[in-house]
Amino acid sequence: MEPPSKEVSSVQGEKKKPLCAFVDYTDDKDYVQPLIESALEKHIPFLNLIHSASDLPPPTTNTITWAAYESLDFPTLLTHPSTQLFNAYVIRKALIRKHYLLNTIENYTKKNPNCLLNSAAPVSVSFEVDYAEFLDEALLEAYELSESMTENETKSVSERQWWILKPGMSDRGVGIRLFSSMEQLQEIFDAFEEDEDDEDEEDDEDAYEDEDMAKSDDGEGDITSGITNSNTTELKIKSFKDTGGIVTSRLRHFVAQMYIPPVLLTPRKKNEAGDVPLPRKFHIRTYVLAVGALKVFVYKEMLALFAAKEYIAPEDSVIDPTSADLSAHLTNTCLQTGDHDGSVVPFWRLTEEFEVDKEKVEGWFGQVCEITGELFKAAVGSGRIHFQPLPNAFEIFGLDFLVGEDGGVRVLEVNAFPDFRQTGEEEKSLVGGLFEEVVRVGIKPFFGEKDGEEKSGEGRMVRVLDMEVGRF
Repeated sequence: MEPPSKEVSSVQGEKKKPLCAFVDYTDDKDYVQPLIESALEKHIPFLNLIHSASDLPPPTTNTITWAAYESLDFPTLLTHPSTQLFNAYVIRKALIRKHYLLNTIENYTKKNPNCLLNSAAPVSVSFEVDYAEFLDEALLEAYELSESMTENETKSVSERQWWILKPGMSDRGVGIRLFSSMEQLQEIFDAFEEDEDDEDEEDDEDAYEDEDMAKSDDGEGDITSGITNSNTTELKIKSFKDTGGIVTSRLRHFVAQMYIPPVLLTPRKKNEAGDVPLPRKFHIRTYVLAVGALKVFVYKEMLALFAAKEYIAPEDSVIDPTSADLSAHLTNTCLQTGDHDGSVVPFWRLTEEFEVDKEKVEGWFGQVCEITGELFKAAVGSGRIHFQPLPNAFEIFGLDFLVGEDGGVRVLEVNAFPDFRQTGEEEKSLVGGLFEEVVRVGIKPFFGEKDGEEKSGEGRMVRVLDMEVGRF
């Protein structure tokens, strides 16, 4: 389908070039795609909307491509910088892979010892493990972790410093474990290993492998870089989901983060039994828009994602780290069943539904904005090879933040193509509002509609970074 060849007149009589939008958002298509299309049609009345790549006009036609990362035609993006606008950067692993993010922050803070990120990220170490038996060797340079484990040996369980283990390239909470001793960490890795001769587990493996690969791969490299030869035992990550399914991530990169005692929030309303509910742990999900090279915006309508169960300290809930129920600690709604009732709360409604002051909530938001701006500055300044913003691209990221009991906000991770469906049906309008802001702030200015950019400070997008990034 060819877009109209004639120019379209605006309300003011100004001639506009025809604008084509190819939208094929394959992740949660029923939930997300209608919201994207609605936002585009609402703010760009002269739009020609198509859904098949075969209907794309010549690359010299002004075109928005909003699709899955794997289907984006990056050569066209790179060779037509004035007419083609895509919804993802080609390279951004400095942010979205956990072990790369750790390196990004470490490199930046070494050069800028007084910067905000020194205290805005948990103490973390990264390491690579191919086989559980080589764990000791893998941790030779993980000094903070080794020192902490040594000190813990002299302390009671209640006095120990706890750590969180995360596979470097997994998502949706897969493979997360809590531990406070080297013995527990070894038990975790021993449990990851499965006997490949077990035919029943091979059947489970085949059923899950494609799904896990698709959800974990960010398109910037081979997720199977940790695969070993077929005659050896591989690391395999079990999910904590109630289904008990096996997910074969086959990863060798891991990150261990020091456990931050969290702020806990208590609901204002009593439960059905008339009792006051106990407090629960939560984290903040923030949608961040990066535009061109480079402006970064925080979407003000954030979310608070709560754990499924009331909080229990690690020392009281983790006896066997390989099978412990972490539902009081993990705030990822992917790990929860049901409709997430009460687990997803709009950030600015926290003061209405929980025992928390407005000033604290506003302070948390301010910290989120400051940390986000500094984080993207770090991605540009500490390793441009792994983060390459382009003038004719934009991207939405999902950033997760934890509020410590000391009131400090820490960034936990950055997600590309965030799972919008986890917001739920009740808050669907929040996601729709995000896409409208993306169109207004990130798309219209690229095609000469300056009104969206000029009003960005007045809307739901807060600009946290504006810098010129040169090309390679």
